[in-house]
Amino acid sequence: MLPKKSEKEVILKCSSCGHTVKNEKMDGYKVVKKAKRDEEITLLEDNISTLPTTRVRCPSCENDKAYWWLRQTRSADEPTTRFYRCVKCGKVWREYA
Repeated sequence: MLPKKSEKEVILKCSSCGHTVKNEKMDGYKVVKKAKRDEEITLLEDNISTLPTTRVRCPSCENDKAYWWLRQTRSADEPTTRFYRCVKCGKVWREYA
């Protein structure tokens, strides 16, 4: 679905891997955060099942399996932050190294 000439350009960005596409079809994507007025990118949650999983206890439901990913949330000389998302209940939490 390409936007009409009068519409703004559509930019999609995966919140997990950072993959960005412009003017693509929205099929298979789920908007999880809309951009603020001064932002140009909308964060999307693509197929989360492609993320790696690990055995870790969920603080909410005590399930023992979660998806995980790394993000640089602090300055470059600090270690990355590991994020987890429970496979069962979807709760997201972080672990600082």
